[in-house]
Amino acid sequence: MIDLYFWPTPNGLKVTILLEELGVPYTVHPINITKGEQFTPEFLAISPNNRMPAIIDSEPADGGEPLSVFESGAILTYLADKHGRFLPTDLRGRVRVNEWLHWQIGGLGPMAGQAHHFRQYAPEQVPYAIERYTKEVNRLYGVMNTRLGQVPYLAGDDYSIADIASWTWVVPHDRQGQTLDDFPHLKRWFHEIAARPPVEKGRRVGEAWRKDFNPASDDARKVLFGQTAR
Repeated sequence: MIDLYFWPTPNGLKVTILLEELGVPYTVHPINITKGEQFTPEFLAISPNNRMPAIIDSEPADGGEPLSVFESGAILTYLADKHGRFLPTDLRGRVRVNEWLHWQIGGLGPMAGQAHHFRQYAPEQVPYAIERYTKEVNRLYGVMNTRLGQVPYLAGDDYSIADIASWTWVVPHDRQGQTLDDFPHLKRWFHEIAARPPVEKGRRVGEAWRKDFNPASDDARKVLFGQTAR
């Protein structure tokens, strides 16, 4: 059994989608990030970066004590390794998946997140920041589009955790100032993955919570965007 500490953001949905793809039973524990629930001592014990998602696997492969994992990329790799799916075991296939997984973690996610912030949540318009991040996300979409014009999936012929990780960040493309019609290969890939039943099911986890989710409110801004080391 997997205990998933989660809120329905692109990083959280990566994990629900993979769990649904794997058919692994899991229990969702909501971590309302606008109310500061990510700062409780109980959550920090398993996610010291005070970010969700995080998991606890009560049945790790080594047969030992329950194992916690934080950071979405680490969780995807852990689960794929454990269940032997969506991450190749051969050297070259594994390298390709890891390249694109890390590309998402280090590039697409942070840049799209900044585009969301300055386009949707910043208390005042900062034209330079909006242009900077919108253009960078556009460039990254172009990287994906070129790649997907050469192969069916980001890492090659097979659907993998690299696709899951990037797909959730393409879902809110309109809020990033992007149009999928500008990227035909990316659009094909996006809709093919969206049509997978486990993806649809995983994407809907926590959907009802979004109606009260307002990162642009003053209280939410203080929690989400005003953090320091203290």
